[in-house]
Amino acid sequence: MEISSKENTQFFSNVILPVDRSSFKSESSASKEKQSCCGGIKIFLGALSFVYFAKALSGSYLKSTITQIERRFDIPSSLVGVIDGSFEIGNLLIIILVSYFGAKLHRPRIIGAGCLIMSAGTFLIAMPQFFMGRYRYERFPSTINSTVSISPCLQDKSQTPLSALEKSQAKINAGCEKEGGSSMWIYVLLGNLLRGIGETPIQPLGITYIDDYAIEENAALYIGCVQTVAIIGPIFGFLLGSLCAKLYVDVGFVDLDSVTITHKDVQWVGAWWLGYLIAGVISVLAGIPFWFLPKHLPKPESRKDSSTSSEQSKFIIEDNKDQHKSYQQQVKIAEMAKDFLPSLKNLFGNPVYILYLCASIIQFNSLIGMVTYKPKYIEQQYGQTSSKTNFVIGLINIPAVAFGIFSGGLIMKKFRINVLGAAKLSLGSSFFGYLLLLSLFAMGCENSDVAGLTVSYHGTKRMTDYEQALFSECNSGCTCSKNDWDPICGENGVTYISACLAGCQASNGSGKNTVFFNCSCVGTLESPSGSSSAVVGPCQKGNECPKMFLYFLVISVITSYTLSVGGTPGYILLLRCIKPHLKSFALGIYTLAIRVLAGIPAPVYFGVAIDTTCLKWGSKRCGGRGACRLYDSSALRYVYLGLTLVLGTVSIFFSVAVLWVLRKRSSPQDETLSANGERGACGTKSRKDNFVNSDHLIQTTYWPEKETRL
Repeated sequence: MEISSKENTQFFSNVILPVDRSSFKSESSASKEKQSCCGGIKIFLGALSFVYFAKALSGSYLKSTITQIERRFDIPSSLVGVIDGSFEIGNLLIIILVSYFGAKLHRPRIIGAGCLIMSAGTFLIAMPQFFMGRYRYERFPSTINSTVSISPCLQDKSQTPLSALEKSQAKINAGCEKEGGSSMWIYVLLGNLLRGIGETPIQPLGITYIDDYAIEENAALYIGCVQTVAIIGPIFGFLLGSLCAKLYVDVGFVDLDSVTITHKDVQWVGAWWLGYLIAGVISVLAGIPFWFLPKHLPKPESRKDSSTSSEQSKFIIEDNKDQHKSYQQQVKIAEMAKDFLPSLKNLFGNPVYILYLCASIIQFNSLIGMVTYKPKYIEQQYGQTSSKTNFVIGLINIPAVAFGIFSGGLIMKKFRINVLGAAKLSLGSSFFGYLLLLSLFAMGCENSDVAGLTVSYHGTKRMTDYEQALFSECNSGCTCSKNDWDPICGENGVTYISACLAGCQASNGSGKNTVFFNCSCVGTLESPSGSSSAVVGPCQKGNECPKMFLYFLVISVITSYTLSVGGTPGYILLLRCIKPHLKSFALGIYTLAIRVLAGIPAPVYFGVAIDTTCLKWGSKRCGGRGACRLYDSSALRYVYLGLTLVLGTVSIFFSVAVLWVLRKRSSPQDETLSANGERGACGTKSRKDNFVNSDHLIQTTYWPEKETRL
């Protein structure tokens, strides 16, 4: 296209064309065709942008509700990781079929069908809320609105009114009868699985549709617009998560005045289901336009004579004779299947593609695990609420990712970076990003002082067997359970697991305003008289923690930006070193590998690792381990950040290998082109000759669920 453009310029500069009606007629018809082409592709562009927004919103909202789901269904982090990974399993089921056969079928309608399936899955996730009983949290009877005053330290059960004990036992029995409701998390898993199936055709079919029918110099700009609009989705997703986290889970079903916990309590569960209903409606609306779009659009004049872009022709040395065959002709499924294995062999025979694929798989293991549990890390490490955590991620981290992706394309355009330079930029981005992440080890908070877990009742550090340390001389006369989690904050700044274990003899008030008096264990540290008091809820973290949280946010934003700068260069590297007719297939295989080897296992083994740092597990009503109530802050920091950095470091070594292969292919003969201008595969001559069309660089890379990779 560049050569023909130059020839036209020379022709018009040396020859004076006669003006006649026929020329006007040809110009008029060409103009109409161009307008028709541009009009159709822009409608598709708008519809695809809205779909990207919808899928990014629902995906990011799921990330924001991870801790809410864990508490609502009383399940460990490892099981939540399985639920999160079910989205990738859905992609795995049909990604190859969709990316290979879908490119030859009615792509817009397949995308529309995917939107309907995605919305059905989103609605299914919210369904358990309407079939389960009301949410029950652990609370001592005296903190529930009641006119009966009960001593937390039950030295003798006879002092408790019989009716209160009977009611308490009846509630436990009723809970056991409905214990089957705890398995309702399976519907969340199945719904997320459907979301993954429905989302599958959007990226490979949508992007290739634009690339096929847009003017070559505009294709990358259009793709960049789609991905940029998609960034807005996670922002709204996390902000929606922040809003819903402030609302009580059973809002509209119970009297909110009867709720005795606040959104700062570790047992608080927000209205997690509400956001899924909103996201489902948006997905339905996003899929409607695709049912009215055509299977094919008229190709621009500039692309009718060439099936290969000028940039791709520089990097592919294989014979491209087969590319001249029209893919718009009717092809039988059997004939398409015959070409499947040769195409797969051709793709895996490309060393640059394979090495970049390995680097991406390991890097996404790092990023997916980090982002999935980032809200939990912020809540547990810095004592922040779910609402504030989601608000911070949505309003600060995600815009930094968007700006980083855009900056990567802008840098490549301004400095005219070739493919070899793109590999260097991608490597440098990863290296400095993980180097910054290393500094987060020094920006953590110490464990909260919790009697019997992190400190003893005498103020010293906790013992090895913390289960035995929960009981002390100060509460030896009380009838307490070590499985309860109803924390109170003593006036000495120490958190106690329950009022009973704190040795409290009396209480005043009800609900959130309950105050406990004569707490013998609270008095052991400061006032031996035993007249100390405590209030409902855990104590706040240390005074240094808010400052550390501020430092964490600053470094996190810079790290998000730095890692995202390498996104666009990596995408250019991926697309420019494969055959053009294998683009859709290559992207499908790339996405499949990320889903299977990173998206599915990463949340699971990150969750298992995080579970090992739990200090206090909750208990289900009929026995069995529930969700974790308290984590060891130091251990959580080292496990969470350490696992992320180890995986990131391994991915950097593969990126170095990609750069080495590209350097090896940049042979000396590529630097001195022959008269006919031939060059080697993925070779590099000079900045100018290898400069990708400027519009091709203002684009973003597709990362599976990338909008939430912070």
